[in-house]
Amino acid sequence: MKRTPNVVYILADDMGYGDVSALNPEAAFQTPNFDALAKNGVAFTDAHASAAVCTPSRYSILTGRYNWRSRLKSHVIGGFSPPLIEQGRATVASLLKGRGYRTAAVGKWHLGMDFAKTHDFMEEEGFRHSPGVDYNQPIRNGPNAYGFDFFFGISASLDMPPYAYIENDRFTAVPDPNRVCGGKGKEFFREGPCAPGFNHEQVLDVLTDRALDILEELREHPFFLYFALPAPHTPIFPAPAFRGKSGTNAYGDFVLHCDYVVGRMRKKLRELGIAENTLLVYTSDNGCSPMADFEELKACGHNPSYIFRGVKADIYEGGHRVPLLMEWPGKIPKGKTCDRLVCLSDLMATLADLLEIKLLDNQGEDSVSILPLMKNPQADEVRKDIVHQSIDGSLSIRRGCYKLALCPGSGGWSSPQPGQEAQDAPHFQLFDLAQDVAERHNLLDLFPEMVQEMKQTLKTYLRQGRSTPGAPQDHQGEAIWQTISWAE
Repeated sequence: MKRTPNVVYILADDMGYGDVSALNPEAAFQTPNFDALAKNGVAFTDAHASAAVCTPSRYSILTGRYNWRSRLKSHVIGGFSPPLIEQGRATVASLLKGRGYRTAAVGKWHLGMDFAKTHDFMEEEGFRHSPGVDYNQPIRNGPNAYGFDFFFGISASLDMPPYAYIENDRFTAVPDPNRVCGGKGKEFFREGPCAPGFNHEQVLDVLTDRALDILEELREHPFFLYFALPAPHTPIFPAPAFRGKSGTNAYGDFVLHCDYVVGRMRKKLRELGIAENTLLVYTSDNGCSPMADFEELKACGHNPSYIFRGVKADIYEGGHRVPLLMEWPGKIPKGKTCDRLVCLSDLMATLADLLEIKLLDNQGEDSVSILPLMKNPQADEVRKDIVHQSIDGSLSIRRGCYKLALCPGSGGWSSPQPGQEAQDAPHFQLFDLAQDVAERHNLLDLFPEMVQEMKQTLKTYLRQGRSTPGAPQDHQGEAIWQTISWAE
């Protein structure tokens, strides 16, 4: 009898493609557990988050829908923000739960939830402390409302208050408004209320322990575990055992801490006797943040973006090209690489394909099954194109080796930043990634017909509410926003 496979999805926070030594021969340190995943499975070398920042990327991962179809057209939400996923929208978790899976989310949520608010609630600018929250009341519309049977974690990034663990719909300890903390530099986190016993330096290990406990509890049933690490995002707090181990800086040490977490997960699956029936996926929500200190890392011979231009938030490859490693013993090949174009939004269609579930027209509108590539990494392309978004809401479209960025600069945090481009800079950028992976030579004037064709394709995706076959779907929020005014 065919067994239904378990799925474990480990999502790093702000980790670059070049931080996996199996993908980066020039890495300044070795990542033995990431490399073991690659050695025993498939490593995708042209995998992308849909956006170059946290919240929108996570929306796409769980819904199979480009993030800019939601109400959030740019930037991210905070720890006190309302839910971003629309009520009634299918997620990977709800899809699998409908097939009898037990589902659990552990770690960073960052997709909003409804806290009990008093009359004086105010979400402060910059996602700092927000007064007017009744922490003793149940939380509504968190992960449990979107297909997860169980949740343990934090509401948003570890540098965003409230600093407290949440289990299902309750805080495990009430944040103390008199215990306000914050950090600076690589250890940056915004000032905000902190629950008794909550220690930023311990969060990664606390969450890992709980995730491993969940495996124990679910081992007898088909399960989906969505394990969203709060690392190596700020505050950059590697455990004492990893400090100085990378030979670079605290960020490199934190990457090694994440690598260790993956090692613990692989070991636990083997100990429980379920590794052979578990698809284990490791990836990142976007590229590495400048908070890692690229200059400091460069001086140590390490580049988290590897050979790619840009960083987290950028439309350039370093913003959204991410490591994607998969292991499924006996079901997918060992030690193979796949250079085909894939998107993290493809998880929904892939699992639907695996379980022979037909997605409805309003499910996974931008998700494409990569199951053929998992089974045969040299199979034909499954995606004809992919759309990316930078933090300011700018879009790009990639087709084959050509990438059209519909903005004059990075659209993000590297140079040229929005508003700092040269006055005579072209409004758009066209790159041939086969010849110019560093995105230095704008070919816009050489291929005007290609540019128009790619723009028209993107306009069609905007208008139809999907990029896959099916009935047109509605967007949430404005159809055209400031940074894509070219599409009007």
